[in-house]
Amino acid sequence: MKHLPVFIFLLTVGLLLDSCKQDAQNQVKPSTNDYEDLVAFFKEWREFQKPDYNKGVPDYTPAAMLKQKEGIPGIKEKLSSIDTTGWPVPQQVDYRLVEAEINGLVFDHEVLRPWSRNPLFYAVIQTYEADVPAREGPELYGVLNVFEYDFPLSEDDQAVFREKLGAIPEILDQAKKNLVEEAGDLYFLAMRQKRNEANDLSILAERLEPNPELAELALMAKSSVEEFITWLEERHEGMKSYSGIGKENYTRYMREVHLVPYTWEEQVDLVSRELERSLAALAMEEHRNRYLPPLEPAGSLEEMKARKKETVEEFMNFLREEEIFTVADYMHLDDDVSNYLTEEQRDFFTHVDYHHCMPLECHMIHWLEKQREIRNTHPIRGQALLYNIWDSRAEGLATGFEELMMQAGIVADEPRARELFHIMLAFRAIRALGELYLHSGEWTLQEAIDYAVEKTPRGWITPQSNTIYGDYAIYLAQPGYGTSYVIGKLQLEKLIADRKDQLGNQFILKDFFDDYFTRGVIPASMIRWEMTGIEDKT
Repeated sequence: MKHLPVFIFLLTVGLLLDSCKQDAQNQVKPSTNDYEDLVAFFKEWREFQKPDYNKGVPDYTPAAMLKQKEGIPGIKEKLSSIDTTGWPVPQQVDYRLVEAEINGLVFDHEVLRPWSRNPLFYAVIQTYEADVPAREGPELYGVLNVFEYDFPLSEDDQAVFREKLGAIPEILDQAKKNLVEEAGDLYFLAMRQKRNEANDLSILAERLEPNPELAELALMAKSSVEEFITWLEERHEGMKSYSGIGKENYTRYMREVHLVPYTWEEQVDLVSRELERSLAALAMEEHRNRYLPPLEPAGSLEEMKARKKETVEEFMNFLREEEIFTVADYMHLDDDVSNYLTEEQRDFFTHVDYHHCMPLECHMIHWLEKQREIRNTHPIRGQALLYNIWDSRAEGLATGFEELMMQAGIVADEPRARELFHIMLAFRAIRALGELYLHSGEWTLQEAIDYAVEKTPRGWITPQSNTIYGDYAIYLAQPGYGTSYVIGKLQLEKLIADRKDQLGNQFILKDFFDDYFTRGVIPASMIRWEMTGIEDKT
């Protein structure tokens, strides 16, 4: 018993040391106020966000996704240790962009879970380049983007194709194990996508015939896709159709990830008003033009080629001569037309383009943007934001630019062409309402399609329209993308009004757009904050 006091002393010291250690662990790490630490963290975050990748196969298994989810609190803590006090607004915006990306991954794990509920996520081949910063909608890491390569393939590129084509069977086998949740509409739309992929792989195999090994891999990949379609069909049978996320989650996603300051309900109101306005404007245009001959669609490939070439030249000249924005020497638009579609083969946008090329050419500001962004060296904004966070800016600009150019006089001498601008906006609003009601569960997929068929002017959406099926596949998988065309357009118009109000007679459109473009392709609300000092509540 004589050693008891010593034992008590040692025990007390031990408890005190454990307590101090625990206090130290619970303390928030010292913060940093250095912007360069945000840049360094951004690189770390982007690496964290990527799945493990082995020989062309990304790992989206339950164990891998659980491990990633468990690492998110540590990532969020690192970001929160960066103190933005005193930073200029553009640097504070960069912080918000990084935070929004992290919120996107959180939302993926908590709500969207594309790896376990969305077969569209497992796209294995893409044959065309998107006209926006990145592919619309969620997509697995490492997909084979055929359009990025020149044929015949170099030896290095052959190695890439060998790995990626060879990985497709394993990717789809993993998908069958990962996809455990019910989302019937996404499965139905994925079947359409996979049939297109099988056809693309068949065409690719033909292009690869000079290399029998790669051609055989492409055909094996095609067989795996066809087997996956059969699996989807069997699993889809009896599955509940609803694949939306609900109103509350939709609003949360807009505010926390896409930094859009409008709720689901507010977007319904805004989009509905734009639909009414565009249809009323169309009615007035048609009345004014009632004694003019209608626009006739191009009647041959040669005529379509001539129209496209003339329109591209006219559009680029208009931008320069009317001083819309500074048109760099490297900026150009493709004026080639490779094939002619009969009236039965045309879908919504080809109907528009065949009647007059200018409305869609205005939307092709997307490609001028991409040419500019290739040269963007900003450490955070110089690459496409994840989770399509850029959609309100990219699609909002392209949609808004159509009507702005019409108002600026680009078809002043062709009043019938003005009708097409209103038709395109109406169709964007129709799609947006379809997306909103699909996510709320108030419409089925068939009801959304029927609505588009019924409301789209001139019958340019049919019940079997590939456009509307493809669009709803994106919008169900990527909430907010369908509304971004209209909501982003309204945000652009609001920004122009803000700057005109702030500058008065000093407002110059060319200066406005030149300033606007320096901000990068980031959410419209963040650009408004930078350019006006007005911070939207997101």
